[in-house]
Amino acid sequence: MRKMIRHFCDFIFGKHRNNNLPRVWILAVDTFIVLFAYIVAVLMYFSKDLANLTINWKYIWIYPLPYLIAFLISKTYDGMLRYSGFNDIRKILSSCTLTLVFYVVSKLLFIKFWTIVAVKVYPPFVIIFYHYLITMVMMIILRLVIRRLYNESYKNQNSKQNTIIYGAGDGGTMLLRTLTQDTSSKMKVVAFVDDNPKRVGTQINTIKILSPSMVMKEDFIKKNRIEIMVLAIPSLDEKRSREIIEQGLALNLIVKSIPAFDKWVDGKISTNQIQDIKIEDLLGRKPIILGKSNVIREIYEKVVLVTGAAGSIGSEICRQVMQYKPSKLIMLDQAESPMYDFQFEMNNTDDFKDKRDKMAFVITNVKDPIRMREVFEMYHPQVVFHAAAYKHVPFMEENAYEAVFVNVFGTKLVADLAMEFGVEKFVMISTDKAVNPTNVMGATKRIAEIYTQSRQSKTKFITTRFGNVLGSNGSVVPLFRKQIEKGGPITVTDRRITRFFMTIPEACSLVLEAGSIGEGGDIFVFDMGEKVKIWDLAEKMRKLAHKPEIEIIETGLRPGEKLYEEVLANEENTIKTDNEKIMHAIVRKYEASDVDAMFNKLHEALETCDPMKIVAQMKVIVPEFKSNNSIFSQLDK
Repeated sequence: MRKMIRHFCDFIFGKHRNNNLPRVWILAVDTFIVLFAYIVAVLMYFSKDLANLTINWKYIWIYPLPYLIAFLISKTYDGMLRYSGFNDIRKILSSCTLTLVFYVVSKLLFIKFWTIVAVKVYPPFVIIFYHYLITMVMMIILRLVIRRLYNESYKNQNSKQNTIIYGAGDGGTMLLRTLTQDTSSKMKVVAFVDDNPKRVGTQINTIKILSPSMVMKEDFIKKNRIEIMVLAIPSLDEKRSREIIEQGLALNLIVKSIPAFDKWVDGKISTNQIQDIKIEDLLGRKPIILGKSNVIREIYEKVVLVTGAAGSIGSEICRQVMQYKPSKLIMLDQAESPMYDFQFEMNNTDDFKDKRDKMAFVITNVKDPIRMREVFEMYHPQVVFHAAAYKHVPFMEENAYEAVFVNVFGTKLVADLAMEFGVEKFVMISTDKAVNPTNVMGATKRIAEIYTQSRQSKTKFITTRFGNVLGSNGSVVPLFRKQIEKGGPITVTDRRITRFFMTIPEACSLVLEAGSIGEGGDIFVFDMGEKVKIWDLAEKMRKLAHKPEIEIIETGLRPGEKLYEEVLANEENTIKTDNEKIMHAIVRKYEASDVDAMFNKLHEALETCDPMKIVAQMKVIVPEFKSNNSIFSQLDK
């Protein structure tokens, strides 16, 4: 029987079964239904008096015409038959009713003003009404039958994965409808799970709604061979959502979710919108969403320079800056290949590709005085976001010369040029590792902070500090992903190690906001949320990948690495700003003359290329710099 249905569908759909059936076919079939329905209506009218049955074949072509016009207006032919639903039925109801009203009104008018035409052309009112009902019912039945035949014929015959939907509200109901209609879906819904006791025990389309206490147990999962759980409550708060996700992961389920209601298309959700749970969903912090008015004021129609533009932070700053319509955005980096990829992205992104004349891409190093001066002379930037820096702690322990040259003197060069060319604001991207630094990288960032904070000019210098960002180049998240893809092991330096985390877009939006509210000499720190244990992060990523067999091992702290990051936001060293997510750090002030003297000595040490002399002078500038590196720690004695 199934083969017969399949052959029939192949004949009907042909090569179009994976695309849309030609619209003209549907319109032609609907027109035929109108004609057929008229004949049936006439037969029904004369069923008790067949001897007097008459069909005026001369004017029969007139009857489909108003319906055809109504179909074109309502676009009843525009939907995919295999996905026919309420909207399609609504279109049929409205078009047929519109035609009925037209027939009734026009016949009444003809009866009053042109009776002969009304008698010859128009059938009795009863036939018009029968015709209306039969046409409407047949069109609806056709669509439902075609959808059923298609689903039965082309339903994925591969083994489906038993699925539970957590949430039996609007989201869950719509998800079930989507999965039922999508023949390519490999998810078979076997139960709903809902926290609301009033829903428990009822059904949605024959699918039972069960309580979490019944379903979220290992024996139930194994007995029903459940593999997937889809969280279908878009409005659920983050804490409860995280609890449910972690429950599912603990039961070795593949956990997915659906997007917020405002991201649905025409009130519907597609299977493509069913999302895998990301590690960001499990970090226990609410996303930071900021207003735009302050940033618009600072960036709109201004020339903006971003150094380190090809990096994780720099590139996201560029993307966000472009949304505020600068007159020109200069993106500068020394990394050729990443910069080439970033240029291709920006030039081909829908939001930006028509703004190519407002973007400039520059390859150079921030420590090159000739080239950097040329950039400032050519573009005269009004706002500078300085994100260029070396940031990998172990590398910089081994390359103190380069760390100081780029992070300290590169920053000094860009800052000096900013003052010389009248830049309005200079925003430096720093790090939480600059707080009581234990490594060369953190110390270089603190020294750069000291220099920019000591500069008093028309240029307003603002520093922003934050911790680790998820997914940035070199961060633990992409590292863990690579290790998981290779089959492990996942390496964690110490089981006790903790870090602060936020997403790249959040960090960059805070940078833009802090830059807009800064008045010069400010150091802003961000609300990074709660500390995250790296070991727990690794375990969660292993669960998300469904590879419990992968081992997590400790490798020991690397040179210069901290076990715990400093707490950035407490009442002792910060004061509040108007934005609750941004705090103003209270730090020691330095006189420009003192800073210049210290920098001269640091430059003399740099010229020796001797790491010990360089780090020794760094410790003079930053007395709180206590190295964790055994090589440099002897300088603390």
